[in-house]
Amino acid sequence: MSTATQQRQHVYISDLHFEHTLWLNSLEFYRDEIGIFEHRLEEVAKRYTSSDVLAQLEHFQNQYIRQREVIDEVRHDIKAHENLLEKEAREHPVAIDHRHFTDHGDLRERMQTFEKLYRELKEEFYRWIGQWM
Repeated sequence: MSTATQQRQHVYISDLHFEHTLWLNSLEFYRDEIGIFEHRLEEVAKRYTSSDVLAQLEHFQNQYIRQREVIDEVRHDIKAHENLLEKEAREHPVAIDHRHFTDHGDLRERMQTFEKLYRELKEEFYRWIGQWM
């Protein structure tokens, strides 16, 4: 186990809360951005009716539905972890800012994976939309 991994095993509650806040804000941004992309798909659908274009359009629609589902799942899990931290803080308020908590590496990994896949989908969409608009 590396030193960096050992150092991240135990963190302060404020660090966990900060990361939760960043992730929740990012997920909300991605949700809004998907809405913008879906609006753009509607514009393409109005202009082009070929089966090739409509098949790709459907592909992106399905991907955006799935991305929203993943956003909801990750958001739920972040909020659940935040609720556990809040409960711990209420039950043990003395020196809560000085205690260490187990890092939420699994959530971080899920968020990083989501962001990577979302970024790849976004790049694919930009390439495709560049062909038609």
